[in-house]
Amino acid sequence: MRPAGPIEPTPWDARALGVETFEVKQVTPEAMAIAARTPGHYTAKVDPLSSKRLLEESGFHYCDTLIEPHCARGDLVEHPRAGVVVSNEVTLEELRPLCHGAFAHDRFHRDFSVAPAAADARYDNWLSQMHAAGQVYGIRLDGELAAFIALVGPRMVLHAVAQPRRGEGIAKYLWSAACRHFFDREGLDHLESSISATNLAAVNLYASLGFRFRKAVDVYHRLVRGP
Repeated sequence: MRPAGPIEPTPWDARALGVETFEVKQVTPEAMAIAARTPGHYTAKVDPLSSKRLLEESGFHYCDTLIEPHCARGDLVEHPRAGVVVSNEVTLEELRPLCHGAFAHDRFHRDFSVAPAAADARYDNWLSQMHAAGQVYGIRLDGELAAFIALVGPRMVLHAVAQPRRGEGIAKYLWSAACRHFFDREGLDHLESSISATNLAAVNLYASLGFRFRKAVDVYHRLVRGP
């Protein structure tokens, strides 16, 4: 059974998690009843100031709070550095190792009902899909692949720094070059993203580049097991 109405299937997540997956578009008694009788993994994104009583009474648990960094072209604070090159001419084989261990702050890795390997597979699949569409940009520092950012329209939807380079303080130089590339080469007038409010390194990174934050949402999950 595939719920409709207040609940929509998310087949891209189902392929990684190995169960049917859904997003609750409207937190209503009807939606909670559908979820309760239909096995699968459910996501609900709600206003942080709204009541969570119905969600919690229905077996949903809190996983994350997402915030949206947003920057207009004229507000970008740049951190130039020689040797940084941004290009979508990067192979999937180069990109895949950068995914590993990069998303510890995300809602799937923080969800106790999802196996870590399944959460990893979700991001591997997402990266492969976007690379096939030409939406992934590698960022090289002195010729070495140091990070990647996937861009869909004005939205930076997936990004990571190579594990050996994490903690070196280079992200502001890499992101600065990427943002300038997107503004100039892609003709965008603004950029946005979505990050966990608990990922303070990402919050500070975006703040250092002149981004402001808006549209916070709380994310709740529920796994409904089959008979």
